Amino acid sequence: MLVRISEIPDEGMAVEGTEAFPRPFADLSWRLENVSLSVQKDRADVTVQGRLEARVPQTCARCLDPYQIAVAPEIDARFVPAPSGRAEEHELLADDLETDVYSGDTLDLASLIETETTLALPMKPLCRADCRGLCPVCGTSRNTTACSCTTRVADPRWAPLEALAGRLAK
Repeated sequence: MLVRISEIPDEGMAVEGTEAFPRPFADLSWRLENVSLSVQKDRADVTVQGRLEARVPQTCARCLDPYQIAVAPEIDARFVPAPSGRAEEHELLADDLETDVYSGDTLDLASLIETETTLALPMKPLCRADCRGLCPVCGTSRNTTACSCTTRVADPRWAPLEALAGRLAK
């Protein structure tokens, strides 16, 4: 959804529901379930606040099973006009790191929704906190099958150190 900055009323505008965003995500398997945004203009700056809810398919980092995760990030973004021409160098302050830019007279809210959803995803996705992962010997999922493997396969990268330890023990 593209918002024209010049058309934002003085009292701001509200964007409610998913109808305004027919395809907010590049990945069509992601689902936007709810969105409630308030867009306010303060001279040339624009603030977007609100909340969204989305469901995103993930793959567990331990057992490799697919699962869905629900994310509900709070949105609090400030946009300023992109500088024209070559700007002088200056040190960024903490407030500058939380500011984004828009160019021209448009602001893409769908892009903001995709960014906020992506940032809300876990760095290490787990299907559940007590996921037991895969057996390193046979590869079976320890969540569904009791593994009967007793020997651990040695990591070949440790072979030179094991050989050194054997020579030093003699």
